[in-house]
Amino acid sequence: MPLPPAHDWTTASARRVLLFGMSGLGKTHLSNMLRETGDWFHYSVDYRIGTRYMGEYIADNFKREAMRVPLLRELLLTDSVYITSNITFDNLAPLSTYLGKPGDPDKGGLPFDEYMRRQDQHRAAEIAALQDTVPFIARAEDLYGYHNFVCDTGGSICEVIDPFDPDDPLMGELAEHVLPVWIEGSDAHTAELVRRFDRAPKPMYYQPDFLRAAWADYLAQTGLPEDAVDPDAFVRWTYARALAHREPRYRAMAETWGVTVTAEEVAHVTDCDSFTALIATKLD
Repeated sequence: MPLPPAHDWTTASARRVLLFGMSGLGKTHLSNMLRETGDWFHYSVDYRIGTRYMGEYIADNFKREAMRVPLLRELLLTDSVYITSNITFDNLAPLSTYLGKPGDPDKGGLPFDEYMRRQDQHRAAEIAALQDTVPFIARAEDLYGYHNFVCDTGGSICEVIDPFDPDDPLMGELAEHVLPVWIEGSDAHTAELVRRFDRAPKPMYYQPDFLRAAWADYLAQTGLPEDAVDPDAFVRWTYARALAHREPRYRAMAETWGVTVTAEEVAHVTDCDSFTALIATKLD
């Protein structure tokens, strides 16, 4: 789908965008800002994954842990307590906790096969949540009267579509209805993301081939058996590789289907007008 001229964008009665890029560069911040104006519907792909498509997996995992505690086991078996997750747009910890990290079980690690099973569940859930974007555009308008729509994607969107195939069916369908906008980070942003991740490493979704290769390389370099790997050490080691792996995939998505804005430019967006103006400069 051809990109709209800048004039058409600025004068449109309805604007619909899909924000993508690495987590931590402003996708959710920008989405929240647009939503808080009262004129935009905020569709969070990660929230949809964690509630609609992986909610039962997450809750069952909590229950599995609770069943190890005698008091909670008794209460669960008598339906005396209710256990669920409390995912929000800004707190996706229950989802990342379920994904987990591979390695030493004494340090909270999962067997690699179980880890990959959960990764596969996330892949299916992310594709389904992205496919829900177009129906949610209609729901947002029909139910709530929102004409403007922002799809806040997870950092792994570039892993579940083929960014190098201009005929990728999922991305093609999305681009028919929303304007894809890549938030590109600088080298300084990348360094800060790595420092932030090093302080608090968290589970992420990775493309299966990339992840298997990373796991094999890590085991070969460290000489460790699978059940002796420090889970945090592995995901720290993998994260920097993931940034390098994803950057050309994001770039290809933007070149084929959308536009690119920098994280510095996004930091200066304070309202709908400045957001509209920023996108217009890219369409020009």
